[in-house]
Amino acid sequence: MTRPLNELSIVEAARGLRAKEFSVRNLWDAVSSAAKERNPELNAYLELFDADEDAIRAAQERIDTEGDAAPLLCGIPVAMKDNILIRGKVASAASKILSTHRAVYDSTVTRKLKEAGALFVGRTNMDEFAMGSSTENSAYGPVKNPIDTSRVPGGSSGGSASAVAGHLAITGLGTDTGGSIRQPAAHTGLVGLKPTYGSVSRYGIIALGSSLDQVGPLAKSVADTKALHETLAGNDPMDATSIPSSDTYDVRPAGEKMVIGVPYHLLEEGLDEDLKACFAKTIDALTSRGHTVVDVSLPTSRYALPVYYVIQPAEASTNLARFDGMRYGVRVEGEGMLGDYLNSRTEGFGPEPTRRILLGTFVLSSGYIDAYYRKADAARSLLTKEYDEAFKTVDVIAFPTTPSPAFRFGEKSDPVSMYLEDIFTVTADLTGMPALSVPMGNVERDGVSLPTGIHFTAPKGAEEHLFRIGAEVTGETLY
Repeated sequence: MTRPLNELSIVEAARGLRAKEFSVRNLWDAVSSAAKERNPELNAYLELFDADEDAIRAAQERIDTEGDAAPLLCGIPVAMKDNILIRGKVASAASKILSTHRAVYDSTVTRKLKEAGALFVGRTNMDEFAMGSSTENSAYGPVKNPIDTSRVPGGSSGGSASAVAGHLAITGLGTDTGGSIRQPAAHTGLVGLKPTYGSVSRYGIIALGSSLDQVGPLAKSVADTKALHETLAGNDPMDATSIPSSDTYDVRPAGEKMVIGVPYHLLEEGLDEDLKACFAKTIDALTSRGHTVVDVSLPTSRYALPVYYVIQPAEASTNLARFDGMRYGVRVEGEGMLGDYLNSRTEGFGPEPTRRILLGTFVLSSGYIDAYYRKADAARSLLTKEYDEAFKTVDVIAFPTTPSPAFRFGEKSDPVSMYLEDIFTVTADLTGMPALSVPMGNVERDGVSLPTGIHFTAPKGAEEHLFRIGAEVTGETLY
């Protein structure tokens, strides 16, 4: 291998391990050394784990014994977002209120990675309780973008994105509630997948919005993303929202050349001109390869962002009610039980969780639930129907992933301007449909070339459509 081992993709590393070009120990040492060297600058990891000698030895023996039959993830160092439980490790969701919380069991995705022989590099920084679009809201300091450290990596999975893009891991896991995998993928030049809701177990994930959250990969290629998703997906009896294995979706078969829907009416405002040009160039390239592009109308999508910021805070306020300083996490004593509760939550939660808890409690309160929450839920149903109707004639729907490239720290200090960063990504979470962001070229800001992403949404259960069209954009050949 001519490139440093920590810069390899999953597929490249797996090939090298099986060809005995290097060992699992060599790969682990390269990644671990890079993480220790650069993490103080990037703040991507909240904790770097020591080498698990038993796991490293077992992965090597498995590859030596099984060869190509060994799981692709065997021996691969993975970054894990800090809201994904790993037994015996702290899982704080980057919040002070859970700074002492140590997981007593593995999440399902953790268990599946262990069974595949993956190795865990550490737990990555994130926006507190996954609330944010920049990873500036962590209780432990912001994460920096490895491409330009004066800029954000995106959020809320910015730690995992920074770790993978900075080559401090071969791949990583994030969670996506309103774009929290896809948006940082776009800002750091990675591929990010938000799977079909229920296709990947949420068991052992610290919940933000229970009808929205999904675990997914941040990776260096579409092939890596596909491999990681196939490892994680599947029914889980421990998760009531998991799709039963007997369920199948009525997906419109895609031909060799795909039909791509573009809602041009949604791209008229708020999109940087050079990013719009990148999007047009990428669409033209797909057309030149024989794919068909058609204009689609999704009128309710213009209301998706306000709908999301009613539903998500409502679910967050309910989920975060359990963090009271009494059962687990940090306890700050006060006058009596109520004082304990008030002090623990006041000191434990940062500004953004506090803001969303208050907003969510308001929209669920008596006299306002009909005016806000139920109307938002009805709009969500209408949005889903519009997408379902569009997918009768198109295979995927394309947007830019974000309206602008990675921005500087503090540039979006107004909460509303920050929320607008999710304008193109929230619809996939509201509808439960899978979505993929892949790199689509760079734009220049202040003399720095910054990556951008194109975003594809597909019908529920049609991740294969996304991998195919994503590979067309990146020029990959899928296994």
